[in-house]
Order: sequence, then structure tokens, then C-alpha cells
Amino acid sequence: MNIRLLTIEDYDAVYSLWKISTGINLRTLDDSETGIRKFLERNPHTCFAAEENGELAGTILGGNDGRRGYIYHIAVKANFRNQGIGRSLIESVEKALIQEGINKVAMVSIKTNVGGNRFLRACGYPIREDIVYRNKNLNTENN
Repeated sequence: MNIRLLTIEDYDAVYSLWKISTGINLRTLDDSETGIRKFLERNPHTCFAAEENGELAGTILGGNDGRRGYIYHIAVKANFRNQGIGRSLIESVEKALIQEGINKVAMVSIKTNVGGNRFLRACGYPIREDIVYRNKNLNTENN
């Protein structure tokens, strides 16, 4: 398995993986090629792809706001699961964030994604019971 930086040239394969991955909610603008290009330009060293024999096996988006790190859209193809790829992707983002001076990382997961949440807990990401997550759409086209 090869873990490498994600590039915009990976977009079509990555988006196809996200579309078939349980627990990933895609948004029209944010997850468009333009949106992901913008994210990669802002976070060039914290987004990764996992490949096995030239095939995309998994992806992860990582970024930061200068204070906290965030992980989005971790996905591993079903036929590559339980081989340590997801954990390697998370470790790659964590190491990259540390190199950027980030000391804490967070992620949001869909409550009904039982398998994904079990995996995240095993990777050291417990559920926070003391916060309420809120968001607001600033662009009505971005559903």
C-alpha cells in the first residue's frame, strides 16, 4: 500500500469513492471539483490517497484553521477494509497536522454510521458529549 498526497487529478476517482461510501454526505458546492481544488490549495500537505497496485483504495481530507485540525471524508473501498488503510490515512493526517503546529484534531461523523463510528473510536476519537455542533448554510445552492 502506498499513501501519498492527494491531488486534484484524483478528483474523479475520489468523488466516485465518496458516492458509494456509507456515512459521507456530499454537498453540491463544497465537494465539487472547484470546492475540492480550493480545499487542496489551502491544505496541500494534509490530504491523502491510499493506493494498492495503482488502484485508489482510500482517501482522507485533513485541514486546519491555524488553531485546530479537522478531518473530513475518510473513506476506504469495501474490498480494502480491515487492512489498516483507514488507520494509516488518519495517522498520515495527524503527523502532517503536527508538522504544521496543530495540537488538536476533530472530526464530525454521521450518527447512524455505526461501522465508521466504531472505527473512529478505535482510532482514539471518542464522542464528545459536552458540545452541540451547529452549522448554517451561507449559500442556498450548497445543499
